[in-house]
Amino acid sequence: MFKKLSLALIAATILVATIDYPRTTLAGTCASKCGAKPLQFTPGQRIRLEVINNTPNLVELERIQGTTPIRLQPQQKLQFPQQDGSQPSLSLMFWDETGAPLQAVVSKPNFGTLRVEFRPTWRYPGDRSLYILGDGRINIL
Repeated sequence: MFKKLSLALIAATILVATIDYPRTTLAGTCASKCGAKPLQFTPGQRIRLEVINNTPNLVELERIQGTTPIRLQPQQKLQFPQQDGSQPSLSLMFWDETGAPLQAVVSKPNFGTLRVEFRPTWRYPGDRSLYILGDGRINIL
């Protein structure tokens, strides 16, 4: 009886060991694979907004809804004066005059500057607005 049980156990072990199961993945911290830290400013910090049109088309910007849009020529760079911390949030709407989709690439070249570069993209409808929230986070929609 014990010989049959031992033989069955050995056979089952060999069978299970020969089946190709995917390797087990262990959970870990993201210390080495988290990606870049999202851009954020300190709440109340003065921010200079710099926009660059790296598209072949005219891009229009609107900081406050209902105002006349600002026209940004191809390869043109524009700086807005620093916003103080008393303004709870800042928004910027933008669109390509021809209706082509845009990609907004944000960077922080120095402590108090937010740079937004507009680039052409194949993703439709593309990015259309930028929001700097009162807590310092930046959202691209």
